[in-house]
Amino acid sequence: MVQHSAPASPEACQELAVLSSVGLPTETVTSWLKARPEVESNFDRDSAAFARFWRMSAELRAKLPAKLTRNKAQATACGIIFQAERQARERFLASHVETVYRKLTNNYRRFVRAEKLVGDAAALLPGLVPDAELLAQESERPLKDKEGLEVDQGIFLSHVLGHSSASRHLCHAMLLPRPETLERLPYFRKHGAIDLGAAAVLRTGKASIVEMRNPRFLNALDDTTLDALETAVDLAILDAETSVAMLRGGLVEHPKYAGRRVFSAGINLTHLYYGKISYLFYIKHVMGFENKIYRGIAQVDQPPDETAGTTTEKPWIAAVDGFAIGGGCQHLLVMDYVLAAADAYMTLPARKEGIIPGAANMRLPRFTGDRIARQAIMYGRRLDCDSPEGRLICDEIAPPDEIDAALVRVIDGLTSSGVVSAVANRRGFRVAQEPLEQFLNYLAVYAREQAYCHFSPALVANLEQYWNAKNREV
Repeated sequence: MVQHSAPASPEACQELAVLSSVGLPTETVTSWLKARPEVESNFDRDSAAFARFWRMSAELRAKLPAKLTRNKAQATACGIIFQAERQARERFLASHVETVYRKLTNNYRRFVRAEKLVGDAAALLPGLVPDAELLAQESERPLKDKEGLEVDQGIFLSHVLGHSSASRHLCHAMLLPRPETLERLPYFRKHGAIDLGAAAVLRTGKASIVEMRNPRFLNALDDTTLDALETAVDLAILDAETSVAMLRGGLVEHPKYAGRRVFSAGINLTHLYYGKISYLFYIKHVMGFENKIYRGIAQVDQPPDETAGTTTEKPWIAAVDGFAIGGGCQHLLVMDYVLAAADAYMTLPARKEGIIPGAANMRLPRFTGDRIARQAIMYGRRLDCDSPEGRLICDEIAPPDEIDAALVRVIDGLTSSGVVSAVANRRGFRVAQEPLEQFLNYLAVYAREQAYCHFSPALVANLEQYWNAKNREV
């Protein structure tokens, strides 16, 4: 029989007093406190008990006013309920994450990407993560109005990524070509060019050039760009006619840079403020196209393994025009060669945004050392590409009007002797610097911490203070 924590403890009595003081029925609160389950290590019994508790929690929260109309006491009461729900999720997943993952993947026989995995988890066990209906309601709200339900996706993915077998299997799923890639690959092979809207791929000599295209927002990244960009990266890697791949920003519309290329402004802060960036954006970014650039594309029948060389990969070049901000700077940390314009710069403005800059906390110290990395991430230090610090990341600096000619030389230099050794050497660097286990351990922390950062009131305050977000149009 499932054991419940007694509501007579000092903590429970305090919770009862706070929840009752804001008008929640004492009898309902008492029943909720008594329903708080402990893990029995029997999946079926635990699933029923925890699902019941999460349902009761949601019903209790629904009796409170909407977020923006709550007073301080009501906000405190809602926080108590959320905390109890999330502590229960942590306990449940600590015991049962592998069973859940096996059920979602048919005992590891099915590959399910992270964005589908969380949806399937909601159907498998109601309350574990938010379902499609709740997410649809949340998606209509600006960030400051959201309840932060997607934090539960972060808790779930953190446990998956913290489990050795499940994490490797999920990483394998995220490194497989997207279905859209396989549909478009014959066209690209035939024509050597394809426009995917938010990204494009062009075969030029020995290089497949991926161009990021979000001209209104300075080639920023958001939920409207990631799928196209990942498909473009897939196509560039799988193009048998080329030996190297390149990432570059397209022309932009902003009056200050109109008609010029810029690399990327990172996450679309306007979309972020208005609630148009989902939590899963971060996971798709770091585990999707960026990890494919770094580790290559996996095959269904062979797990990604540096020691066995089981992925299809190419050397990657980045061409930095203008600036590489936030996520744009993160891209440079998985490149084999970075060519930058002499007037370009890099920043990782995590302090002014209030989020974690992808895998930069793990990767940037390899380039700049720990102190400069901390200054860039935690104190907003700008790194000019043509500076001693910038050259720790950038391999070559060229005048802005000579970037195109310099790229021809770089591509020729990387391919003139073939790229077999280049691929072998990048694998050698990778297994020494960032083996898969290290990457997944980092992600287990990142998945949870980024979820809480994304829904922190401090993030909204930062966007209003540093980005003037209230006065920008979506």
